[in-house]
Amino acid sequence: METDSGMRADSAHHRPDGRLAHVFRMAPACGLPEVLATLGTADAGVRAGLAPPVACRRVPAGATVLHEGGETRSLLVVRSGSFKCVRMLEDGYEQVLGFAWRGDVLGFEALGRGRSPTSVVALEVASVHVLPLADLPAWRRDCPALDCALQRALCRQLARAGEVAEMLAAISAQVRLARFLTALSARMAEDGQSPHRFWLRMGRRDIASLLGMAHSTVSRTFTSLAALGCLRVDNRSVEVLDPGLLAAYARSTRAPGPQPALAAGTFGEISMAAASTVTV
Repeated sequence: METDSGMRADSAHHRPDGRLAHVFRMAPACGLPEVLATLGTADAGVRAGLAPPVACRRVPAGATVLHEGGETRSLLVVRSGSFKCVRMLEDGYEQVLGFAWRGDVLGFEALGRGRSPTSVVALEVASVHVLPLADLPAWRRDCPALDCALQRALCRQLARAGEVAEMLAAISAQVRLARFLTALSARMAEDGQSPHRFWLRMGRRDIASLLGMAHSTVSRTFTSLAALGCLRVDNRSVEVLDPGLLAAYARSTRAPGPQPALAAGTFGEISMAAASTVTV
């Protein structure tokens, strides 16, 4: 994929001054108040005229903004769109470790390691605020609100990493998927969106990789939860019909109660393709 400049959209480099220099299309620069709003914090305490302006980048769908093992010199705050965090295993399998949406911070591992332990790939057209690590100490000192907002964002992401561990602890595929959908529903509510009707931005293979299942099992499990009356699935759209029942499955380790007989292929070919337009 190429940008208007003719350069590959999935390539990235750093300028000699250490600032992130992705070859993605530039978006208008903004100030720290907009970054704080993205992080869900009021702009109290921001000094007037705090410079330099914060760069914004538009990211094409499928582009990699951080490369596994690559040097990371900037934090990226997701402004819009969604991403998946993946690690390439020795046998070539792409392991999905989580998803990121508006308000999440990408590349924070660089604060301790200097390099990214994962690759981060855009699931759809997205945009990010770029916070150069070289400037971050001064910005955090001059703007305590930014420091607090980043800490809260990282705490939220650590909590979601714990949710992924809880998903994988379940024996039943139905329970794993129920926990995933429950967490996704809660994230929709946090973002001011409907917790009962939402689009899946990730593919079924990505969901399967995150949950430790075969992608065909994901389709069958959607079928099963739909047959139980928990969900209605229409291509990329998921409607939670019975939040209480879905939550009951999410709270168990094995799927509770009798399981319905499934008609082969009812939802077996559900498409989980990325939406053109958002935890785990």
